[in-house]
Amino acid sequence: MSLRIILESVLRNCDGRKVTPAHVEQLANWSPSGERVDEIPFVVARVVLQDFTGVPLLADLASMRNVAIEQGKNPKRVEPLVPVDLVVDHSVMVDHYGTPDAIDLNMQLEFKRNNERYQFMKWGMQAFDTFGVVPPGFGIVHQVNLEYLARGVFQQDGVYYPDSLVGTDSHTTMINGIGVVGWGVGGIEAEAAMLGQPVYFLTPDVVGFELTGQLREGVTATDLVLTVTELLRREKVVGKFVEFFGEGTSTLSLPDRATIANMAPEYGATMGFFPIDEKTLAYFQGTGRTKQEIEAFEAYFRAQKMFGVPRSGDIHYSKEVSLDLGAVTPSLAGPKRPQDRIELGRMRQTFTELFSKPTAANGFNQPAEKLHQVYTTSNGIEVHNGDILIAAITSCTNTSNPAVLLAAGLLAKKAVEHGLSVKPHIKTSIAPGSRIVTDYLDQTGLSPYLDQLGFALAGYGCTTCIGNSGDLAPS
Repeated sequence: MSLRIILESVLRNCDGRKVTPAHVEQLANWSPSGERVDEIPFVVARVVLQDFTGVPLLADLASMRNVAIEQGKNPKRVEPLVPVDLVVDHSVMVDHYGTPDAIDLNMQLEFKRNNERYQFMKWGMQAFDTFGVVPPGFGIVHQVNLEYLARGVFQQDGVYYPDSLVGTDSHTTMINGIGVVGWGVGGIEAEAAMLGQPVYFLTPDVVGFELTGQLREGVTATDLVLTVTELLRREKVVGKFVEFFGEGTSTLSLPDRATIANMAPEYGATMGFFPIDEKTLAYFQGTGRTKQEIEAFEAYFRAQKMFGVPRSGDIHYSKEVSLDLGAVTPSLAGPKRPQDRIELGRMRQTFTELFSKPTAANGFNQPAEKLHQVYTTSNGIEVHNGDILIAAITSCTNTSNPAVLLAAGLLAKKAVEHGLSVKPHIKTSIAPGSRIVTDYLDQTGLSPYLDQLGFALAGYGCTTCIGNSGDLAPS
């Protein structure tokens, strides 16, 4: 399915120069076990940037305009040839936490620290017709991309074609959850794509991932994605496309699919692609796309015979792997790397083992006798090895998923009702991927319980997961 979308782009952009008939022929004749020596020139429909990586690209465009002026040419000729959206989400830090005014205080600091950058972005937004900026405080780039920027299909000069993109963030792959082909690239490749150049990549193997059965009650998308990641790392899928199929795939909600697609960098694949079906259409309806957009989206993929999740045997993949969703158990990631899965029941035992294991074995390389050492902080709190010091509900993987977030709210409610509280030395925060999260936590009456445990809204954006957690509690 994913290669058909890329083939459409190669065919539509075949101009005999950048993209030649030979490129079309090579990709059209893709075979599951063929030799991978040819590069594909892929012209994307749009580009998405986050603020860390997007500002240098905007500076390049500004520099090109200066050169145009110096040469007596019209500076407006320097313009991205495809729509470019920059989402400001990487600049917020959790300096303030656990209080109702934490978000306001954090945003004030954010604007103070980034005043010059934000002025420059505002200029770019007004100077370029095809360059849009989503301001700070709206959400995480991948979630904004999923629920707002993605259009399903584009239309130009009477021709409809599927949405596709590259983004300057490794987790751009989250968009694969709604059947959009796209992945993360470096700044140079993104800039080339902005200026209408193809993105070149080696023709990939496509690994088919069959999902069967159904998730058990109490098992979340996070548990599932850790299991999928563990399985695919064993299969060595680096540089390959992974495509999900089978009856189990149809049972997954769209946010669950996006959670799995998001982790493609952790399992090493270029993409973790989900085909388009009724769940995709329902998501587009639920996120406010117009009736006309949704109808065009469905009609296009039905006309191309690409609507619906393939069943076993429908498509020939380079390789197939399988997972019974019913076998997935509650898990944790870590303690060092997001791709390392620990079953919840084995947490204590695994941490004890890792404490003394060498660093090469992902351990902490500490003498076993130090495991139960007690440290007393300046305000008399006792801290042990393995204690939690930061508890952040963050990361696009989790904060885009209503089921996971409502579960967190329900857990907070039950904790408060049982008289439980969070220890004062733990830094608590919630930084949702979208403002919609606050709406549904408020409407379900769960926000007060999260607030009571210290999980007050700290900002909308990438916080702790990119190291923007701010300091530990002073003690």
